[in-house]
Amino acid sequence: MISARIFMTVAVGLLKLSVLEAQTPTSGGSATLAARLMERAAQTRTIVYFLQQPETHAFDLYHDYTETGEGVDKYLNVVRGGSAVSNPSALVLDTGEHLTTRILTGEAITRAGLNIGEPVGPKTVVVVVDFPRVARGHSTRLRISETYTDSARYRLEGEELVWDRSFGRPQNGVVLPAGWYLTHSSVPGIVSLHPDGRVRIDFVNPRLDEIQVLLVARRRANTK
Repeated sequence: MISARIFMTVAVGLLKLSVLEAQTPTSGGSATLAARLMERAAQTRTIVYFLQQPETHAFDLYHDYTETGEGVDKYLNVVRGGSAVSNPSALVLDTGEHLTTRILTGEAITRAGLNIGEPVGPKTVVVVVDFPRVARGHSTRLRISETYTDSARYRLEGEELVWDRSFGRPQNGVVLPAGWYLTHSSVPGIVSLHPDGRVRIDFVNPRLDEIQVLLVARRRANTK
């Protein structure tokens, strides 16, 4: 009897989920609702940072996400103030196709007719990734790679490496530079070893807000 009730509860739950998916608003004034309901729930976004030695204030990253919007043909990555971006590249993970990338600043963003979701100033920088237009009922899995330099959020204080950056995506990973080990983290994370021996910390944020991650690391003995 108990097993039957559990089965019925699960079945009803799955039915409600199917109805919710079928009724998810997708057009007109409900576009914002659709984005809020589907993107975080689908967990399609992930980013991994590969920290270079802290004296450089530089880090590489790749950012994966799945685009499902009909007619969408570009991705816009607005660079945070205080950061400098270089070496952007992108590819379609479904096919391996390499994509065209552009870095636009200030008036060039306005002339291109791009809506970046915030006011454009003289120092506004955006990375633009162009890809084949998404057809109805299809999706495109993208990987965008970039290098950033940010002396305020990634730095060396005395003998300690300091990483102080907010994460807004559902899945975020940080790989420490070779020769460093983690001593403190302000947010709970999963610590593991990268295949090459570097320390990796993964953070999962199922909420809609950002998490402010402060990491402190020290250099291993006998490591220059």
